Amino acid sequence: MIDQVKTALTRQAGTLWQDALGAASLVVILVSALHLPAIM
Repeated sequence: MIDQVKTALTRQAGTLWQDALGAASLVVILVSALHLPAIM
């Protein structure tokens, strides 16, 4: 199982940072949308 995880990470190393950036941007959008009613 550990070998499978290592293999998957090796194959996805190029897009891993893109996935992390996408997840972080979704969190920012969610937090902004939740705070939007408090601003208005």
